[in-house]
Amino acid sequence: MMKHNPQRWLKTLSLTAGLTFSSLAMAGGTLTVASPQDPGSWDPVDTFLVNWASVATNIYDGLTYRGPDLKLQPGLATNWELLDDGRRIRFTLRQNVTFHNGEAFNANAVKFTFDRLLGEEGKKGPQRSNYTAIERVDIVDDYTVDFFLNKPDPVLLTKLAGYGAMIVPPKYIAEKGEQYFNTHPVGTGPFQFVNYEPKVGIELKAYGNHWGSAPNISELNYRFISEPSTAVAELQAGRVDLVIPPTIPIAMIPTIEANPKLSVVATPSPTVYALRFNSESGITQDERVRKAMIYGVDRKAIIDSILGGQAEQIASFQSSISFGNDPAMQPLPYDPSKAMQLLKQAGVKPGTKVQIDIRGNDATFNEVTQAVASYLQIIGLNATIKPYETNVLLNDIIPAGKTGAMFQQSWGGWTLDYDNTAYFMYHTGEKWNPYDSDPDLDQQLESQRTLLDPEQREAILQSIARYTANRALEMPLYSLNAIYGVSNRVKNFTPVPDSRLRFTDVTVD
Repeated sequence: MMKHNPQRWLKTLSLTAGLTFSSLAMAGGTLTVASPQDPGSWDPVDTFLVNWASVATNIYDGLTYRGPDLKLQPGLATNWELLDDGRRIRFTLRQNVTFHNGEAFNANAVKFTFDRLLGEEGKKGPQRSNYTAIERVDIVDDYTVDFFLNKPDPVLLTKLAGYGAMIVPPKYIAEKGEQYFNTHPVGTGPFQFVNYEPKVGIELKAYGNHWGSAPNISELNYRFISEPSTAVAELQAGRVDLVIPPTIPIAMIPTIEANPKLSVVATPSPTVYALRFNSESGITQDERVRKAMIYGVDRKAIIDSILGGQAEQIASFQSSISFGNDPAMQPLPYDPSKAMQLLKQAGVKPGTKVQIDIRGNDATFNEVTQAVASYLQIIGLNATIKPYETNVLLNDIIPAGKTGAMFQQSWGGWTLDYDNTAYFMYHTGEKWNPYDSDPDLDQQLESQRTLLDPEQREAILQSIARYTANRALEMPLYSLNAIYGVSNRVKNFTPVPDSRLRFTDVTVD
């Protein structure tokens, strides 16, 4: 089986099946997971949230699948072939697969999924723009489909492994309706839906007819616990078996490690943190002020003192494992004298107020922001912190351009490709770019999306990273390890960098 390289897939003509079929589940036991956020909908087209994927990766399958080793492999497609100079991809589909409601998986389900994603239903959610390279999907026969592309997309096969590209059941949605599907999801994955209580949790059970490896546990329950200390307390009490990122505050790691029944497991992650600027109004409209604020904060000291070394400083809004990261780029140094000089040049008076908007349930980032505010105080800015409920900040405040001078942006970058971050952060009109419009930057972002040569793409992505850093569109902070709190009764657990956990192999004592 050829291994998929996310930068070289256009040179790959086919990928043969390498997963086994199992019709019977050898299941037993219940795994309970603490997740910090209820996505509010389980429809793949409705969300971008990592906490959606932490659950839904168990409910749904895509045409491709990316495992914990971050290598692409067959999913609901057993192989694929590149045709017409990258503008057509033919997928051969897996046979004898059923959705959890008994509905057959076939070419019609694939076409329905992408017609829906690229149509009116998909327009309502944030996933559609990830897949606009797809012009249409044509059915060749019951188990063969052709994807016609309006332009080559070198990251498309990776995108097909997650989020909006998860295959959904046509008959079920037609019979039950969109609203019902939001809260009663049906897929082809190794676990099937049992019950969902908003803001409380979601319950799944093993799907014995899954085409791949059948789950080793019979029940998989998620509890939505937004308060980190509560999640850790539930782990200590044995009412939760696993706490997933980004819940665990760095300060609580020693508490977990001191318990002989628990352990902390960490792995490098693509998740990056920044404080983005309102570049449209107020003092942060001035590039000199934005750079002054970056010079004025010692990010390295914050990583060492608050994050306990569980993070790496970043020069652009991507991690070191992102395609497009330039290892030669260096963050602006800590230079409070330079910061105050720039503020003076910009006419900013000492004591000027700036507001920083953050997610209220992120205890670790709250500490980080307090440190940032203290550093800004030193250079003469009076920084105040305004916490929001996460969904309010993400769905109401940021997209509507209602933030203060700075606002928290955490991004998973799950494709491990800078395009998936940069396009959504910086292109004019995107949801996560409420303030800025830069035609030159738009052109750069668009130009690399159709390139088949990975070296050319990488050069442009690195140029975008330097360009945005020079404009100081955000204060890049760090990439944080994915940190899991795990009960010792959990066996065969593999931490994944992108939090897209699939619990097929896990067992519980």
